[in-house]
Amino acid sequence: MFNLTHLKVLAAVARNGSVTEAARELHYSQPSASHHLSRLEAATGVKLVQRVGRGIRLTPEGQLLANRAIEIIGRIDAAATELAAQAELRTGRVRLAANASVLSTIVPKAAAVLAESHPGLELQVIERHPVEALQQLREGEIDAALVFRHAHSPLADEEFRLVPVGSDQIHLLSRQPDDSVENHRESAWIGGCERCQNELTAICAQQGFTPRIQSMSDDIVVVQALVAAGVGVAIIPGYALQAHHRPGVQATAIPEAIRHIHVATYGDPPDPPATTALIRAIKEAVAV
Repeated sequence: MFNLTHLKVLAAVARNGSVTEAARELHYSQPSASHHLSRLEAATGVKLVQRVGRGIRLTPEGQLLANRAIEIIGRIDAAATELAAQAELRTGRVRLAANASVLSTIVPKAAAVLAESHPGLELQVIERHPVEALQQLREGEIDAALVFRHAHSPLADEEFRLVPVGSDQIHLLSRQPDDSVENHRESAWIGGCERCQNELTAICAQQGFTPRIQSMSDDIVVVQALVAAGVGVAIIPGYALQAHHRPGVQATAIPEAIRHIHVATYGDPPDPPATTALIRAIKEAVAV
């Protein structure tokens, strides 16, 4: 069976019209190049070169195989170049899922950091709640997930690897300054999705009551508009408050109500270079 070295010698002979010149191009000795040609002829069972006067030329079979050899070597060289570029992050793609509050605050800063350090790396982002993000991570649809956890909702199984990147203080939204959750035992509340309502319920339970959820929305603009209109009160993470804070809506930090933010990855370590670069960019963005 012939190998890549045999093909390289044949391609060099085709370019140079001489075994001696082919050997010089490849930094082989002339006997070594001739040996590889002989092995290639033995493997293929056909005559590939023939003598013409003091020189040689390829037979039709030799020219056919030489054309294919040039194509094969070119593809291998291109693959090696692409692989090196990928490893050095001169090109490639990394996919990230995150919830709306960090997607509108942390992620744009991280994208800017990543673009500056690795301009050839393409970042793709998608909005997902942590539960859905982790499922996509498990199924290989994304490379990393920017997620949160709090005491009332454990984040994930041990199969995920978590890199802590920061924390996010939860706030009470109302129309009164320096307000507190316990002041709203009888108030109407604005809840979000079922998981967000679980967080609200847990926070109120610490004050000894169950919130009366009268309205529901996950949209931070809508929630604050409803609070401003007196429809109810709500809770909101700090990063969502950074993204949008409506005038007239008061935000009061809720003691000990904190989300811990992590970048989650999946699979055996180490992470791919592009994922590692993304995590580094996220940590830098949070630190700013």
